[in-house]
Amino acid sequence: MHVRKAVSSDAGELSALLNEIIRAGGTTALETPLSAAEFADWFIDGEFSLVCHVAEHGQSLMGFQSLSLYGDPPKGVADIGTFARLNPKTAGVGSALFPATRAAAKELEFINATIRADNVSGLGYYAKMGFETYDRLLQVPLQDGTPVDRIKKRFRLDARHHATPDAQGADGVIGKR
Repeated sequence: MHVRKAVSSDAGELSALLNEIIRAGGTTALETPLSAAEFADWFIDGEFSLVCHVAEHGQSLMGFQSLSLYGDPPKGVADIGTFARLNPKTAGVGSALFPATRAAAKELEFINATIRADNVSGLGYYAKMGFETYDRLLQVPLQDGTPVDRIKKRFRLDARHHATPDAQGADGVIGKR
């Protein structure tokens, strides 16, 4: 599997990949399919997009991972989104993408992932990558009104990430404010 930065010409294939995930339901907070132009704006070259990487296998894009500033997160924080093709499903897409995303995020304090509580595979993936739970948003309604909690996880990029407890602040949080 080859990882590279996404380019605008990837938007058609990637929006189709994402729209299949949206239609399947149950894993993404996104509920409305995106056109290729909307996809490019949201994930590749829009105002809030920081970086988007794709995983290629042969001539196909197997998934993508993006960092964005959508929703005006605190300084030093960006949101991550990870999506892998449902058909054919290919193991290891997210694991292949994360090192490139992490390297691109080196100026950040931490990466935030907000995952639906019913997205068992997503929660497992982010835990495997080293993300730690720090908050929970209760009963966020889907478009049909169904309430679903959101789990907030973060990956610390601060050099003190692996510091001893003595280096932590009184609240147990390592890093700058």
